[in-house]
Amino acid sequence: MTRTARISSIKEALTQSTIALPVLFKDGVGTISDAIPQSLGGQEIPRTLTKEWCARQGLKEDVGSSVVLRSLQSSNVAFVSLGSSDQDANAYRLAGAGVLRATGEGSIAFLLPTDGLRDPSGVAQALSEGALLASYSFKNQSADTTFDVVPIGVPLPTVAVHDDVTRGVERGVIIADAVNWAKFLVDSPPGFMAPKLLANEIDERLESDEHVSVEIWNESRIRDERLGGLLGVGQGSAQPTRLVYATYNPQAGVAIPHVALVGKGVTFDSGGLSIKSGDGMMNMKTDMTGAAVVMAVISLASRLRLNVRVTAIAPLTENLLGDRATKPGDVLTIRNGMTIEVLNTDAEGRLILADGISLAAETNPDAIIDVATLTGAQSVALGDEVGAMFVSDDGLADRLAAASSRSGEALWRMPLVESYESHIESDIADMKNIGKPPKAGAISAALLLRRFTDGRPWAHLDIAGPGRSDAARGYVTKGATAFATRTLVEYLVALSNGSKG
Repeated sequence: MTRTARISSIKEALTQSTIALPVLFKDGVGTISDAIPQSLGGQEIPRTLTKEWCARQGLKEDVGSSVVLRSLQSSNVAFVSLGSSDQDANAYRLAGAGVLRATGEGSIAFLLPTDGLRDPSGVAQALSEGALLASYSFKNQSADTTFDVVPIGVPLPTVAVHDDVTRGVERGVIIADAVNWAKFLVDSPPGFMAPKLLANEIDERLESDEHVSVEIWNESRIRDERLGGLLGVGQGSAQPTRLVYATYNPQAGVAIPHVALVGKGVTFDSGGLSIKSGDGMMNMKTDMTGAAVVMAVISLASRLRLNVRVTAIAPLTENLLGDRATKPGDVLTIRNGMTIEVLNTDAEGRLILADGISLAAETNPDAIIDVATLTGAQSVALGDEVGAMFVSDDGLADRLAAASSRSGEALWRMPLVESYESHIESDIADMKNIGKPPKAGAISAALLLRRFTDGRPWAHLDIAGPGRSDAARGYVTKGATAFATRTLVEYLVALSNGSKG
């Protein structure tokens, strides 16, 4: 079930299925804000929750832990842990998700004490994000329930604070909607999201976004643009290859920060002639996550009215085993004229990204960021909750790390080991598409991509592990995660605001 979030009042809250109350913990004892009414849903609300009471009810200090006191005649009352701090945005994301998972399908009103909040807008945004992200379901996209945020205070929140909370909720709704859209694209069966169909889905969303223009390149255009990597990967499939080239420019002719985003869009990856195992193929519809992420980000740049210029490029193809498929030992020529010897057709993502990054570099951006479910080595190194970040510029690395911290999406900077350049040396081309298995696979892939950046500040986000989740946790739902979308949005917001952090 998909929900929407909104601002409401205490009076409206009393009509909802569940009223949720945040709890702060210290030494195992929970405290309830004095701003929360002493009686709700026909139940008296204590100011303190003892260790014994919490243990009996199953309420833990862990952020997002929730317990619901059911009522037969009035609203249920849910208690949800914020941990030890009421200032941490990610705690509110987890709290929003925790309440939603504990309460089921009914509407929820979350009472948000605003006294002492340093960033009411950010807290409200995070709270809404958490609830709406956790509510995503591929099977049921109906929006017939609400997550109400009720700002309260002693005696009442000021108009300024109420407006801040309202703006935060609105931003949370916009961001969660885009992330859930990206998740829907990734979760869709690969037959429903072949390259041409995926390009149409992207075009349909972006056509209504202000200051965004979209071009969809067909195979003839792709050939004219000399995208040999993209054509080479796709030639084993009967489905035509596409490339989506989108731009967002809110101030034409004005010098504002410009970021180019490139997303890997392999709508299904069989491994090509270097075929995967059956188990290895099961979730390979996820291999277009990077494309979904960068297109969600450019949509958000418009809907949040950010003062940045964004170019988003998504090469879209299938990697299959047809009679025209690229063979191990073939050489492909990339957009910038460099050649790659293909020794493993299952290392195809870097081939299409090389073309995309070459195109991005030609737009003269301040930074290039690519996003891809690229290597199994990333998942081995960092698991399914932390993305790998390879960055050529320390300033860009710091800004992305700060954005990662704000979004709650964990990134870990990985080394670009110069001596490993030898791993991708080829006897017959400028480079080969694999390194020295099983050594440093994620690093050698990143080093290959760096060769196409034209020396510009560049970051490569390898999200092979966190791009998909085998189980729901916190505000992450089972299946597609659209990991990195919110981090990139936080990065662009900071640029738009003139911040370096």
